[in-house]
Amino acid sequence: MSRRRAPFLRWSFWRMTMTQHRLTTTGQIGDGREAAAADYVERHARPGDIDDVLDTIDEYAYRKSFLVNIGDEKGLLLDAAVRRADPELALELGTYCGYGALRIARAAPAARVISVELAEANAQVARRIWAHAGVSDRISCVVGTIDDGGRTLEALNREHKVSAAALGLVFLDHNKERYLPDLRTIMDQGWLRPGAVVVADNVRLPGSPRYRAYMREQQGITWRTTEHKTHGEYGIELPDLVLESVYLGG
Repeated sequence: MSRRRAPFLRWSFWRMTMTQHRLTTTGQIGDGREAAAADYVERHARPGDIDDVLDTIDEYAYRKSFLVNIGDEKGLLLDAAVRRADPELALELGTYCGYGALRIARAAPAARVISVELAEANAQVARRIWAHAGVSDRISCVVGTIDDGGRTLEALNREHKVSAAALGLVFLDHNKERYLPDLRTIMDQGWLRPGAVVVADNVRLPGSPRYRAYMREQQGITWRTTEHKTHGEYGIELPDLVLESVYLGG
């Protein structure tokens, strides 16, 4: 793709790295780029056209400000995993601007998607983008975290009907240190059906070593994992890993 270039040549990338702590604690980079992305989508993408909305988000991330979406290259891996899982219900941890949930909804057009997001501001951005794409009836956002003392777990169960063996897909794209404990919490709830697929982004960059070690230890026991070598968001120089893990039960 001709628009791809080294992200570290861009000021918007370096501003993101300099505010990494803010990103992990507030969910936003801090310069308004997330709300500006929604503005850009509403101005430039065709309403009700999920493909054009996704392309427009990618265009914004390349031409305007770097975004921490899974992006176009790794998004193809997510798309393929979703199609293999064929979920009726999918759970995403880490909504950000709503891009990942939008890809899940496109790849599984009969599925209901629930996304959990730390920041209310991000939830508002995502809801604007989902509404513009015409999929608000299939995607919901819960503001909270899996480790917030049970409030979010109760909301998922009571308000969104996440129950035993209901989840066919989980997408992890939030705080990398929370990948393993949050997945274990979901397993403890009994929400995963056998054969469910868990996709984890950024396992190398910035990295989730405990999660990767766990999946290697559990290979063929609780999980069957494929490690996809790829690149960081919206670039070709920085290596990354996306892990796709099939739940074997137990």
